[in-house]
Amino acid sequence: MNDAKNDVTDGSNRAAGDVISPWVARFAPLVPGGEVLDLACGAGRHARHLAALGHAVVAVDRDPAMLAAAAGPGIVTSEIDLEGEGDAWPFGPNRFAGIVVTNYLHRPLLAGMIGSLAANGVLIYETFADGNAAFGKPGNPDFLLKAGELLEVARQHGLRVIAFEDGIVNHPKQAMVQRMCAVKVEFPREAALLAGGTA
Repeated sequence: MNDAKNDVTDGSNRAAGDVISPWVARFAPLVPGGEVLDLACGAGRHARHLAALGHAVVAVDRDPAMLAAAAGPGIVTSEIDLEGEGDAWPFGPNRFAGIVVTNYLHRPLLAGMIGSLAANGVLIYETFADGNAAFGKPGNPDFLLKAGELLEVARQHGLRVIAFEDGIVNHPKQAMVQRMCAVKVEFPREAALLAGGTA
């Protein structure tokens, strides 16, 4: 969907193109039943994994060739360029039981994306962070998370962080990444009252 995304799916990483991110594999089982969004899905490695877990998957990318590769049982592909000027977030609120994003960052999408996460939905996010230029592309700060940025996004949107890491990974290639699994926790009013809260 952007040059940063394309940089990591070309060249030496292409051989690893079907390898599921260990971060996604670790936290995908936490996603409750329901529809899952794979944002900037590329060739669909995570869309296929999520579909195999029994989820209906919406796989979004701007590259029709990648979407053709991502297509499969349980996967609806959607060609959308989410970075067009003036384009609005295309999905309604509280729709997805899970949202998976890897190797992609476009900050203007974050609020709409989290708004589309259903109550108790799971966000699994993993992308490049400051310091990645030492290992290759992307090196443009526009495509790199700042220190603690995902944690701040979670805080701003009331997500409960299940796990967070910020550091160097060695596979599929050495890179500086930041990754988070967070839940949009929303308790019913009655549960809050029973727990001694106020309405």
